[in-house]
Amino acid sequence: MHLNNLLLWTSLIPFSGAILLMLIPGSYFNLIRNIAFGVAQLTFISSILLWICFDSITSLFQFVYTINWFPSYNIYYTIGIDGISLFFIVLTTWLITICILISWNIPNNQIKEYLICFLVLEAILIQVFSVLDLLFFYIFFESVLIPMFLIIGIWGSRPRKIRAAYQFFIYTLAGSLLMLLAILIIYFQQGTTDIQILWNVNFDTRTQILLWLAFFASFAVKIPMIPFHIWLPEAHAEAPTAGSVILAGVLLKMGGYGFLRFSLPMFSEASLYFAPLIYLLSIIATLYASLTTIRQIDLKKIIAYSSVSHMGFVTLGLFSFNLQGIEGSIILMLSHGLVSSALFLCVGVLYDRHKTRILKYYGGLVQAMPIFSILLLFFTFSNIGFPGTSSFVGELLVLMGLFQFSIISTFLSAFSLILGAGYSIWLFNRVCFGNLKLQYISTFQDISRREFYILLPLSISVLWMGIYPEIFLNEIHCASYNLIAYFN
Repeated sequence: MHLNNLLLWTSLIPFSGAILLMLIPGSYFNLIRNIAFGVAQLTFISSILLWICFDSITSLFQFVYTINWFPSYNIYYTIGIDGISLFFIVLTTWLITICILISWNIPNNQIKEYLICFLVLEAILIQVFSVLDLLFFYIFFESVLIPMFLIIGIWGSRPRKIRAAYQFFIYTLAGSLLMLLAILIIYFQQGTTDIQILWNVNFDTRTQILLWLAFFASFAVKIPMIPFHIWLPEAHAEAPTAGSVILAGVLLKMGGYGFLRFSLPMFSEASLYFAPLIYLLSIIATLYASLTTIRQIDLKKIIAYSSVSHMGFVTLGLFSFNLQGIEGSIILMLSHGLVSSALFLCVGVLYDRHKTRILKYYGGLVQAMPIFSILLLFFTFSNIGFPGTSSFVGELLVLMGLFQFSIISTFLSAFSLILGAGYSIWLFNRVCFGNLKLQYISTFQDISRREFYILLPLSISVLWMGIYPEIFLNEIHCASYNLIAYFN
């Protein structure tokens, strides 16, 4: 394998794995599971090789590969990564591996189609984070909807899953149609959709404002920002555990990545112009979502609404237009991908055993499930942003960046951290302390070896990023400096 083609192979491995699974008869259940897990591991190893071979002292795109798709129309399929996209690809490949592991008990007659959906989703997500052409970005950005729609609609846990799948699909598709119109306007004006060329084009202010709004409509739904968040709690509540993990861990990051890759460098004047609007929506999101989280009774919806609050922090960092804010928002997105995934896994552990996510049926689990309770406590503190965890590093950098731009916004957003501590500790207290509610649940089983081996690496990486964030920031520095240059 030639080193320059490493990125191409990383995206082709899961796609090839999906095709291989299609050719295997559905009755070979164990073979299907083992091949899917092996393919996911191979993709993860390939993404780690990308990280090892990555040159952190340049802001140029690396592992670039180009195909002349429509040369007569000046449309080329180009992939490449910089410090911003590198870790999103590593996060994607790791979480898909975890998703396949936690789906080991899916019924045999459904396992083949289920695992094909996840491998196809992985291939598309790697393309989303590496493609360097606006048109191809749109194609892959929308293609994510198809496997995710199937995962929620077919393998969801309750009768409302069909409604949740359609809501997710229509909401996100409607937002993205405006982005497609904006891409067509850019193409007919500039004659290209190559973002490396478009980054250096000076659009006039009026055009920038219109194009920025079109891109914002798509990315705000994906993050999601309030008031475009309605689809998220419903989709989370109805999705299977693995679906919730990939939805919270990676799909919510596509909107933030879109702002980093397109809105900020291409429409820098419009981004500055709309910064007050973003601040207003983000602060409302952090406070409103935190208050809404406190009154939820479904375990998954509690974590879903807390995700909306954390993503509000991310957008505040992105639009602080300085190094600390942007790097903080990237670290916070990666941290949220790990912590929220782990919390959804913990909820999945409870649901697998007791078939309910309603909070009132649980209590006193520390007596019957001590190992589970310790892990839940760790991830609850990580969700709060406790010093020593990855979320603390991200939130600290975001607040440092935001303080340079708006002191009032910093104070209001910091207040949401207190609310976050409130709902997180209250949730843990109600689930793990008090008396066992034996009138509802009489049999208990602590986490299995497989579940422990899934949650332990997640906790180690949260600590690693919290104690020694420099290893991640080193790779992000150059790409972040390059981004800030567009505002100077």
